[in-house]
Amino acid sequence: MPAPVVRFGSVVLDCPDTRVLADFYARLLGWPPDAEPTDGWATLTPPDGGVGIEFQHADDWRPPTWPDLEVQQMSHLDFPVDDLEAAHAWALEVGAEFVRDSGSFRVYLDPAGHPFCLCAC
Repeated sequence: MPAPVVRFGSVVLDCPDTRVLADFYARLLGWPPDAEPTDGWATLTPPDGGVGIEFQHADDWRPPTWPDLEVQQMSHLDFPVDDLEAAHAWALEVGAEFVRDSGSFRVYLDPAGHPFCLCAC
């Protein structure tokens, strides 16, 4: 049987407030905000039409425990940047929580507690 066509469509993050988290990532990435977010779902699409990020409401939301070094790593988002210092300052300005500097990358938490990294190219 030949393999069917399967495409990678998006990353979906559960969260307590879809509008707040979508707004955070729209600002962080400089992407246009979702024109029609709801209380249950929001979608961000990059200007180049690439893979987007979607946000799904979860009533029983609990943030991941990673980057606690005592816990096995969970999934996270990596964002390559040209200027790590400038990107660090911007992430803090738009509401990220700085967790750790690991040299060529820095670990943060978004407003819902999802870990993400800014990575020097």
